Amino acid sequence: MPVVCGIKFRGTGKVYYFSPGEVRDLQTGDQVIVETARGVEMGQVAMPALEVDQSEIVADLKPILRRATPADLLDAQSFRHQEPDAVIKCRELVAKLNLPMKITGAEYNYDGTRLTFFFTAEQRVDFRELVRELAHIFRTRIDLRQIGVRDEAKIMGGIGKCGRPLCCATWLGEFCPVSIRMAKQQDLPLSPMEISGLCGRLLCCLDYENDYYQEVKGRFPKVGKTIETPIGPGKVIRVSTLKETMSVLMEDGTIIELTADQLAGNATIQPESGPSTLNEKQRQALNVALPASRAKASDSAQGEGRAERPPDEVERKPASDSRAGQRHRGRDDEVAKTTTAPTSPQSKPEGSEQDARPGSQPGRSSHRRRRFRRTPRPSSSQGQNPPATNREDEQGKQSPGNQAR
Repeated sequence: MPVVCGIKFRGTGKVYYFSPGEVRDLQTGDQVIVETARGVEMGQVAMPALEVDQSEIVADLKPILRRATPADLLDAQSFRHQEPDAVIKCRELVAKLNLPMKITGAEYNYDGTRLTFFFTAEQRVDFRELVRELAHIFRTRIDLRQIGVRDEAKIMGGIGKCGRPLCCATWLGEFCPVSIRMAKQQDLPLSPMEISGLCGRLLCCLDYENDYYQEVKGRFPKVGKTIETPIGPGKVIRVSTLKETMSVLMEDGTIIELTADQLAGNATIQPESGPSTLNEKQRQALNVALPASRAKASDSAQGEGRAERPPDEVERKPASDSRAGQRHRGRDDEVAKTTTAPTSPQSKPEGSEQDARPGSQPGRSSHRRRRFRRTPRPSSSQGQNPPATNREDEQGKQSPGNQAR
């Protein structure tokens, strides 16, 4: 197996493998000069020499040239102090040339032989004129590298939503792909303001716990599915990933909380995770003893349910005890006062079982007729006789019960 040494460069947390070559006894934190695809650069040892599998090596190993000398370290520190002024000068030239790009940072090589500018842009930019101007000013090799918004946040740094420095600016070496499916998997709000970072993209930390959420939720059915539990059928209404339990709504309206083992029947349901009401048969089957307070509340609730009477069996108050019955009784009294006493033993008083109006039922008094008879009939002394076609008089002549009038 090949022997490699892990080197980490400035501005990134990713570790690259290099061949130690003739350089021995390298320790973590040592500064070395290595050969890269972009030229000679200074890096820091992140992993001492060790043997790795051949499958972990994806390209030819570049050699470590030598250890960094104190002169190299002083030169690198001196050029690093000049980088902010280089950024300001480059931004002035970009504004002068009216280029649609944003300069985010600059980085000198350890010996000043190369100056790299990082920028962001929404489209391709023709910066040939800008490169000529920069090379004339700084008298060194100029590189312009376009980066994304995540790399921009990595260079600029900042404080995240958690209150800590950005992961990409401190320890995160590579950007992992993050999708909105991860936010749904973790039951997070899908508002862009809640799940986006300073770069405007989805939070990188959505990927940290996604495997755990996926593993736990894979043990339970989906929310809204009807399942068969050890105590009967129910509907899954919630899955708590942190507690590794799910809540099931039973047919009687109770909600139980079950683990994956309890759902599979490999564990006994505890009292605090069982339903609020269970019959004796279910208690014996599950070996569950409810607390005394919960059982008492269940028995009292069942007793109240038996004491209640259905709406159809509710007794109705008689009409004589109601207000309407009192009004009717009062009107009957007034009618009795205004009518004359019967003179024939065959006649009957008002409100009798026989009704004078044809088609009326016996044993019932007509409220409408009593209202009609309350108006006194004009006497013959006043010279006002009722018309001969009065239907009331014709019926009264034929009915023997009204001869007393």
